[in-house]
Amino acid sequence: MQSSLLIAERPLPPLSRIAFSVAMTVLAWENRRHTRAALKRLDPHVLRDIGLDPVAAVDEAEKPFWRA
Repeated sequence: MQSSLLIAERPLPPLSRIAFSVAMTVLAWENRRHTRAALKRLDPHVLRDIGLDPVAAVDEAEKPFWRA
């Protein structure tokens, strides 16, 4: 158990930090792609329930996954 604590305290090597950053970016892109696809499928009354204008929802859903 002690060794796992020591691993967590050491900073990651530069290449590992880059790989981790790339992985987190890809995960964020996938999350955006998934949520925007789901947004396209929502009915107008559901959009109103969550406080979104249908036009704004379409604008958001049409954004490419890499744009925040």
